[in-house]
Amino acid sequence: MMMPAYVPNPTAAAFGGGTPVDLGKNWRDGRRVLGDGKTFRGFFIGIAAGIVVGLLQIRLQDVAGFAFLPEHTVVSVVLFSVGALLGDMAKSFFKRRLGMDRGEEWLIFDQYDLVIGAFVLTAVFQFGWLVENLTLMIFIWIIILTPLLHRAANIIGYFAGVKDVPW
Repeated sequence: MMMPAYVPNPTAAAFGGGTPVDLGKNWRDGRRVLGDGKTFRGFFIGIAAGIVVGLLQIRLQDVAGFAFLPEHTVVSVVLFSVGALLGDMAKSFFKRRLGMDRGEEWLIFDQYDLVIGAFVLTAVFQFGWLVENLTLMIFIWIIILTPLLHRAANIIGYFAGVKDVPW
């Protein structure tokens, strides 16, 4: 269920760069709004990657009968992909307000920002789909797997030279 939300962040980190989403501007507190780590290129490439993965999931459901997967729609795939990166940006905004630097670890929020963003955006625009597909068992698996996958992706990104820190 979460693949369209899990894929955008590491893809944005790997293929991002260029113009920051906040255009280098500072907030009222004198700190950057988001920071250099949130770029337009990363945002759009990340969303595109999440959508591609989600569309592949839909295709697998249709062709291979992957009935154990929640049935994504094109809309849910887009909402999960966009929501994941918006959740990451919201977390970065609050980290900057707290005086935390780019790459500084913020336990729990660093791991679940993408989940919260994906769920909130989907709840706003496709609440029925979310309620129908997010069972208690799936939610528990998301809670368990998300920090593990997050750490693994960050370690890989660190050794690949994409991230400055392995968290």
